[in-house]
Amino acid sequence: MDILLSVWPFAIGVLAIVAPIAVTLHAVLGRRDTGTIISWVALAWLVPIFGSLIYYAFGINRIGRRAAALKVRGGKISPAAAQMSADDHRIRDDLLEISPQLGGLVRLGSKVTQQPLLAGNSVEPLINGDEAYPAMLEAIGAARHSVSLLSYIFDYDSVGKEFLAALREAKSRGVEVRVLIDHLGSRYSRPTMVSRLQREGIRVEAFLKTLVPRSLSYANLRNHRKILVVDGHVGFTGGTNIREAHDLGRNPAVPVQCLHFRLRGPIVADLQRIFAIDWAFVCGEALGGADWFPALERTGAVAARGVSDGPDEDLDHILEVLLGALAVASHRVRIVTPYFLPDAVVQRALQITALRGIAVDILIPRTSNIPVVSWATTPLLEPLLESGCRVYYSREPFDHTKLMVVDDCWSLIGSTNWDARSLRLNFEFNVECYSQILAQEFASIIDAKIEASRELTLGQLRGRSFPIRLRDGLARLATPYL
Repeated sequence: MDILLSVWPFAIGVLAIVAPIAVTLHAVLGRRDTGTIISWVALAWLVPIFGSLIYYAFGINRIGRRAAALKVRGGKISPAAAQMSADDHRIRDDLLEISPQLGGLVRLGSKVTQQPLLAGNSVEPLINGDEAYPAMLEAIGAARHSVSLLSYIFDYDSVGKEFLAALREAKSRGVEVRVLIDHLGSRYSRPTMVSRLQREGIRVEAFLKTLVPRSLSYANLRNHRKILVVDGHVGFTGGTNIREAHDLGRNPAVPVQCLHFRLRGPIVADLQRIFAIDWAFVCGEALGGADWFPALERTGAVAARGVSDGPDEDLDHILEVLLGALAVASHRVRIVTPYFLPDAVVQRALQITALRGIAVDILIPRTSNIPVVSWATTPLLEPLLESGCRVYYSREPFDHTKLMVVDDCWSLIGSTNWDARSLRLNFEFNVECYSQILAQEFASIIDAKIEASRELTLGQLRGRSFPIRLRDGLARLATPYL
């Protein structure tokens, strides 16, 4: 005991030096963003030991998701049908003739994702859980072969119980059912939906379990995707989790607006492909064959492509597409996001877009469900307003919608927020849509939201009291970690 008492101060001293050195080497050699490197290295040295532990918890990318899935599926993870046909090329060329500025964006998407732009899709917006949940439950109720369901949050509440019953009935009809829930997201309710589904004998997995002793390893690498595919023919994606809060008709205690989407056509294979990769990564089962990847017919006039993103081989895909869309915009950009913490690159791109004379409208919640996010966001808005961007605060309830429309001819839908957590740390899934009719429909939805919102002015921003500006400025320092 005496020896331990005499040795531990020396051991702590050594650890306080070795740990920051290790963090510095790992960050400098393994990370790409200079600001992020400086932030992590500073934290490790200024907060001895604890700063290094925080880096271990939140700063290390340990995921090789696609590599793992490739091994499971013998190197084949994309359905063979997901190739551009002669008709796809013709429809794409017709689209670019109408909107020639999109040509570079089409090529960018192809190179970034290594996936083709597929024509012949239909995309239908579903407003709040009030429209999304009945449509999703109806699809599950009509399932004949397979159901793939991936959600960040899947609560065991009145909405979750309806989905549980629908999945149970589908299984009883002989339908192959697979459910994947982010482990952290599954713990928003008790008992967890994972345990309830297991009790019903439904195949369910939790993505990146965070139980001790691995809790620090994956605390910040979450699967934020929302994907439902039924029989490989109809798909749903967007920003809506499965929980009462999104169903405003139920008068939830904390209501949340959102937007979800029903998709049909060749693009559904992309949704299924991403689910299959995630599923193979988690449990090692390969999903293949006509039950999961049937032949898909054209059902509409939307050309679409799935864009996956995550802290693995897909890193920065969404970021690159967002920057590309801003670069080609010729007259207007509309953005709706619940969390807005753009890094310096994205912020500068928005400023340059506005300075080119492009109308840039950004709609964010006045008050976030995470107060520190609102505080950190506010100082970032001043340079945007100075450059000519217009910022609007949406009315309550909290708006969880994620949507971007460029020039009323290109749209981006899905799960990604405009913050580092979505763009760098989480697994996300989005769909880029090329269609004037669809983009104009989305633009109308955004314009209605803007009409009901309050525009933020430079005078209001600069008129904040000193204590508020100090609070917001300090919160901004935490942006790399939010």
